Amino acid sequence: MDRSHLELPFFDDTHRRLARGLADWTTRAAPIDHHDADAACRALVRELGDAGWLRWCVPAAFGGALPELDSRSLCVARETLAYHDGLADFAFAMQGLGSGAITLAASPELQRRVLPKVASGAWIAAFALTEPQAGSDVAAMQCTATRDGDSWLLHGEKTWISNGGIADVYCVFARSGEAPGTRGISGFVVTPDMPGFEVAERLHVMAPHPLARLRFDGLRVPASNLLGAPGEGFKLAMRTLDIFRASVAAAALGFARRALDEALRHSRERRMFGQTLADLQLTQARLGEMAADIDAAALLTARAAWRRDVQRLPTTREAAMAKMTATENAQRVIDSALQLHGGRGVQCGQVVERLYRDIRALRIYEGATEVQKLIIARELLKSAS
Repeated sequence: MDRSHLELPFFDDTHRRLARGLADWTTRAAPIDHHDADAACRALVRELGDAGWLRWCVPAAFGGALPELDSRSLCVARETLAYHDGLADFAFAMQGLGSGAITLAASPELQRRVLPKVASGAWIAAFALTEPQAGSDVAAMQCTATRDGDSWLLHGEKTWISNGGIADVYCVFARSGEAPGTRGISGFVVTPDMPGFEVAERLHVMAPHPLARLRFDGLRVPASNLLGAPGEGFKLAMRTLDIFRASVAAAALGFARRALDEALRHSRERRMFGQTLADLQLTQARLGEMAADIDAAALLTARAAWRRDVQRLPTTREAAMAKMTATENAQRVIDSALQLHGGRGVQCGQVVERLYRDIRALRIYEGATEVQKLIIARELLKSAS
C-alpha cells in the first residue's frame, strides 16, 4: 500500500512505525476464512491482541500503547488493516468503538476490569446504540432503563449490533427519563451473562460479520456499571462516535487504495486490441480520477484526526466531512476498479468483488451520508450565527 501520505505533517514517526509494523504483520497473518465470520473474528481479535495491536484501542493506564486514545493512530491502523481484509479491520475497530465509552466515562474500577481484557484480546467488545425504530434518529430510542435500588432494569431491543452474539462486553444506551429527547439517555456496561440478556436474532449482510438483534427483558445491571452520570448517555455516545468516525473514513481509504492497486495491476497485465488495458486513454482517465478521489479523502481524514489529537478542538464537522467524502469516494473508486476488471470483477472470490461488498455498509453505519450532510450544514449555520 502507498504510504506516502504519512509523510505529511499531520503524522509523526509513531504513526509511520505503526503503519510499517502492522503492514508487515498482515503479510504473515493466517488466512481469513470468510465462510464463518464468528470464528474468523474471534481468531482475529486473539491474534491482534497477542501481537499487541489492540493496545492502540485503550489508554496506557489499562494496557494501551499511548497515554490516551489517538485518532491518527486509529486511522493508520484501520487503513492498513482494511487494505489487507475487511474482517481484520472490523475486528480491530470494534475493540475500540465497543470500549470507547468505557474509556471516556466508566468508573476507574470498571475500567480496570474491562479495558485490559479488551487490549489483550481476551474480551470482545460491542457498542449497542441502534434500535429497530431508532437509527439515525437517536432521540426515537425506546429501550428503557429504570432505577431499582442498587441496579438498573433494562427493557427493549437493540439491532444491527456489530459483534452481537459473540461479544463479552457491551456498551448499551437506554432511555432513563431524566429529560425528554436526547437529554434522557444513559449508558451502561452490560455482559451477556446478566439475566434478561437475549440474542434475539442473528443478522446476515452482504459483507459477513457478526451482527445481531438483542432483547433485554428486565436485564438487571449494577448501578456501578453506569457510564458517567444519568442522562449523559447521548453526549457520551456522540463523543465516542466523534473519535471513531474519522477512522471509518480511514477504513474506506484502505479499501480504495487496495482497489486502485488491483486496477493498476490488472490494467497493466490485461491484453486487448493489440495493447494493454493501461495503454487506453479511457483507462488512464479513470485511474487518474481514482487517485485524485483517494488523495482528497485522505487529506480530509488526516485533518479531522489531527485537529482532535493536536489542536484539541471539536471535530464534529471535520469528521463528518471526512466520513462522507471518504466513503462516497471509495465507493466510486471500487466501482471503477470492478468495471476495469470486466466480467472477472463480479466473480465471487475476486478481491474487487469482496471490496465492492465491503464498502457499501460504510456509507451507512456510524451515520449515513445523508446524516453527515445535515451535521455539516448544522455546524456551518451554527458558526455563521
